[in-house]
Amino acid sequence: MNEGRTKAKRPRPAKAALQLRIEPLTPELWPALEDLFGERGACNGCWCMYWRIGAAYRKRPRGLNRKDFLQAVNAGPPPGLLAFDGGLPVGWCQITPRNSLPWLDRTRRLRRVDDLPVWSISCFYVRIGYRRRGVNAALIRAAIDTAKKAKAPAVEAYPLDSSLSPSATSTGYVSTFVRLGFKEVARHSPERPIMRYEL
Repeated sequence: MNEGRTKAKRPRPAKAALQLRIEPLTPELWPALEDLFGERGACNGCWCMYWRIGAAYRKRPRGLNRKDFLQAVNAGPPPGLLAFDGGLPVGWCQITPRNSLPWLDRTRRLRRVDDLPVWSISCFYVRIGYRRRGVNAALIRAAIDTAKKAKAPAVEAYPLDSSLSPSATSTGYVSTFVRLGFKEVARHSPERPIMRYEL
């Protein structure tokens, strides 16, 4: 009998490395974003409107947030990037000039460091089953390339420092950005630094 003995846990097999294709979000790819975000509109019906209108997005019907973000996509330029695994959309990253996201300037802990016309990586959304598999890192690399092509002087991000806060985040984690070459340029609140990648 094996009473009192614990069964050894078998390690989970490693998942295959992803071969992601990353595309700018154009009107033609809107159905892919809808598929990724689902009926709930990603995080609580936000439809990536938080940094545009603040907490007001929670008081509006989700359909109105969707409509307003679709309008931003149709107006162009693309407000972010979609990652695909084959034909399946698996990740999203909003990357735009900081001036396109007025709520950043209304958030004291994310107030501007200087007048440099940076581009901002403001949020991510990754499909369940693809999290912790490098999707965010791939999107960050592509966001750097996108900003470089647009002749931005730097890319800015507002990740959470997981060593100080256990919260989940849609803005990414400091450790990922550090690994990809971002440097901290300000910290107006302990858990959320402002980080930059100079181009």
